[in-house]
Amino acid sequence: MELMTVPFVGYPLWVWLMFFLIVVALLAFDLGVLHKEQREITVSESLKLSAFYIALGLAFGGWIWWYKGADAGMAYLTGYVVEKSLSMDNVFVIALIFSSLAVPRIYQHRVLFWGILGVILMRAVMIGLGAVLVAQYQWVLLVFGAFLVFTGVKMLVADDEHPDIEHNKLYRWLRTHLRFTPTLHGEKFWVRGEAHGLSRGWWATPLLLALVLVESADLIFAVDSIPAIFAITQDPFIVYTSNIFAILGLRALYFALAAMVHRFHYLKYALSLVLVFIGVKVALVYLNDIGMVALKVPTPLSLGVTFGLLFAGVVYSLYKTRNDPPAV
Repeated sequence: MELMTVPFVGYPLWVWLMFFLIVVALLAFDLGVLHKEQREITVSESLKLSAFYIALGLAFGGWIWWYKGADAGMAYLTGYVVEKSLSMDNVFVIALIFSSLAVPRIYQHRVLFWGILGVILMRAVMIGLGAVLVAQYQWVLLVFGAFLVFTGVKMLVADDEHPDIEHNKLYRWLRTHLRFTPTLHGEKFWVRGEAHGLSRGWWATPLLLALVLVESADLIFAVDSIPAIFAITQDPFIVYTSNIFAILGLRALYFALAAMVHRFHYLKYALSLVLVFIGVKVALVYLNDIGMVALKVPTPLSLGVTFGLLFAGVVYSLYKTRNDPPAV
C-alpha cells in the first residue's frame, strides 16, 4: 500500500493508476461491448456516446476540483474546453482523409479506436518532454507564448483551403515504401498477398494508410494544443488528463461532427483569438515570475474569456451558415 502513495510527477501513484484504469475501462467497454461487432455508427449514437464522455470528463474535473482545489479544477476545465475546441479543425482533416481514401463509415470507428491508443502514448511523451522543459527552463513559457500568438495570427489570416491528400509528403512516402492492396479488405490493416491474388508476403491495406495519416494529423495538431494547455497550467497531470478526456470524447462525437463541420466555418476566428489570448497570458506568467511585470491573468478570468470567445464563435457560425446546404 505504501507504494501507492509514492509521489509521481506531483501526484501519488494511485491517482495516476486510477486515471489509466478509467481510460482502459472506457476503451474496453467501447470495443468489447458497444462495438463488439463491426457496424456503422449512427449520428444519434454518436451524440449519446459523446454526451456520456463529456459528462465523464466534467465529472473528473469535479474530482480534481475537490482533490486539488478550485484553481486546479478551473485549470482542468479551461484546458478541456480549449482542447475540445481546437479539435474541430482536426475533425475536418480526419473526414478529408477518410473521404480521400474512400473508407466507409462502417470501418472508420476501427481506425479512430486504434488511433486513440497512439494518441495516449504520443501525448504522454510530448507532455512529459514539455513538463521537463518548463521545469528546467522557465523561459520556454515565453517561447510557448510567442508560438501561440504566431499560430493564432496565422490561423486568422490563412485561407480555408485544406491541401489535397495527394500532395501530403507522408502519404507519398508511404505509397512509395509500402505495398498497398488496391482495395480495402474489411477491417484488416494487413493481409497476406497470396490469399488475395497478389505477390507473396504481407500487404498493407488502405485502412492502415488512413490510420497512419490520422495519427500524423493528431501529431501536427498536438504541436498547437499542448503549448496552449501548458499556457493555462504547468501541472502535467492536469495537462495530460484534460487532453485525453477531450480527445476520447471527440472520437465519439466525430460521426456527428463530420456531417456538420461546415456549420462551424467562423469558429476559426474565435479559436485564433483564444490562442493569442492564451499566448499573451503565458508570456505574462513568465514575465511576472522574473519580476518584469506585476500582472497575472487569474484562472477564472482565463476560463471566462476562453469560454466566451468560443461560445460567440459557435453561435455566430451557426447563425451565418443557417441557410447553407448540407455537406456532401
